[in-house]
Amino acid sequence: MPIATLFLGDCREELRQVQSESVDLIVTSPPYANRRASSYGGVKPDAYVGWFLPIADELQRVLKPSGTFMLNIKECAVNGERHTYVIELILEMRKRGWLWTEEFMWHKKNSYPGKWPNRFRDSWERLLQFNKNRKFKMNQEAVMVPVGDWYENRMRNLSETDRVRDESKVGSGFGKKVENWIGRDMVYPTNVLHGATECNNRSHSAAFPYWLPEWFIDLFTDPSDLVLDPFIGSGTTAFAAIDKGRNVIGIEMYEPYYLNLKQKLEQELRLAI
Repeated sequence: MPIATLFLGDCREELRQVQSESVDLIVTSPPYANRRASSYGGVKPDAYVGWFLPIADELQRVLKPSGTFMLNIKECAVNGERHTYVIELILEMRKRGWLWTEEFMWHKKNSYPGKWPNRFRDSWERLLQFNKNRKFKMNQEAVMVPVGDWYENRMRNLSETDRVRDESKVGSGFGKKVENWIGRDMVYPTNVLHGATECNNRSHSAAFPYWLPEWFIDLFTDPSDLVLDPFIGSGTTAFAAIDKGRNVIGIEMYEPYYLNLKQKLEQELRLAI
């Protein structure tokens, strides 16, 4: 049975208990700037990079060379414009040796309309992928999706152009050979993930939807690998990892969240401290 290990405290301190280069995947969503003041104190946008970099340094230490760090984060608006702390954080992490390998976009399908004087309601969030090396574990076949309804009609009537590489008419250097799609029923996804937010907050103000960490667990880990969430909150990452046969480490500084998750895991005989 997979093992879940919980630590109560500030992850800047508790991460020191995690063995170096032992973690296969880090997936987390830290408090955004100016958010969760009642539970996490709230970090000002101008201080966010300085607050997060010591955490990033510890995450870099515990991550395996073949591992991946997925960071769900979103910049806030200050005085009518977007703050740059996310961009600044990316640049500073690169200076510390992180590779900013990819950026996924989470399209929140159930985001309802909204209006401010100079912008509209957010319906997407960043999912930043960082790695320590260019070669890392990635199971692309594990997240393939059905080819789509368009396939049957399109493949039934191939033209002569479809049977050769059709170069882009705008001179971009890109081209396609439609015939290569014959026989495919599954294809690789894009880097835009369409999924609803968590509607039942499960005693947490900003819970992950279950499918989100699950998707990255499928993509970047194998059974018995170790997943870390240094801001475990309500424990969505823990349950997704365990359900997939992965071990998990969770760190939570807000004691009510920690105790609630600990009780749930103990009830299901999933906790080892």
